[in-house]
Amino acid sequence: MEMIVMLFSDYTLRSIALGAAALGIVSGILGCFAVLRRQALLGDAISHAALPGIVLAFMLTGSRAPLTLALGAAIAGWLGALAVLTIVRMSRIKEDSAFGIVLSVFFALGMVLLTMLQRSGQGGQAGLNTYLFGQAAALITSDVITITVLGTIVLVLLALFWKEFQLLSFDPEYAASLGYPVRMLDVLLTSLIVMAIVIGLQLVGVVLMSAMLVAPAVAARQWTNRLSTMALLAGSFGAVAGVVGAVISATGRGLSTGPVIVVCISFVVLVSLLVAPGRGLLWEWLHHQVNQRRLASERHK
Repeated sequence: MEMIVMLFSDYTLRSIALGAAALGIVSGILGCFAVLRRQALLGDAISHAALPGIVLAFMLTGSRAPLTLALGAAIAGWLGALAVLTIVRMSRIKEDSAFGIVLSVFFALGMVLLTMLQRSGQGGQAGLNTYLFGQAAALITSDVITITVLGTIVLVLLALFWKEFQLLSFDPEYAASLGYPVRMLDVLLTSLIVMAIVIGLQLVGVVLMSAMLVAPAVAARQWTNRLSTMALLAGSFGAVAGVVGAVISATGRGLSTGPVIVVCISFVVLVSLLVAPGRGLLWEWLHHQVNQRRLASERHK
């Protein structure tokens, strides 16, 4: 009860919880498409690719405004995703290898730029190194509004192209035979995933953002076979994990919000893997035990 009162009365905690909930909803829903298309590493590649964009945006403008840094991160993340798609389409390199190449190169470039910025005497003022693991405690109302507005735009576009994205995820060859612009849809869906990742960098950081994209979708997949239900569950899991993680980090001493949120959503994944009806490991074990006893009883007859 005390935590609930603090959640509504404490300005900082309320801002962090609202921002984390919005991020959980957006990243959870978009993550469903990444998981179903077997592109779980895409989130990792894009989040790491966003780092040089954040640093360059600050170096060019001298501004730490969330929208400015988000724009830089979005451009770099989109270029990283485009690089992956181009490498896969124009070479014999597989997707997982392309993800690894882009992730490493862009992240290394970001670290080099960040080191140069720090040596120039601006690094401490910029505070850009907080984007590596996130700094949820610095969230203010304007940041929450930015996350909410950008997240709403992403979800509206997703709703408008829901049927096309659904077909693209399950049967891209059939979509192409129907005359759908598969490449354009692929780029648009990837761009929405880029935006979902960008809005969460301040909260959970470059290193952990991929977990916010993949984990809610993985958990939701255990409970249903319908994409619409999976998206609703993933968004709900992400939101709950965000709020619970924010409250736990606020009541604990020295606990960073981003990692705590990731631990919370990881716990949801673990529970789903164990007890989800039909797919849970516990149910499979019980089913196996029932079959073993049935076979044993038939042998004794």
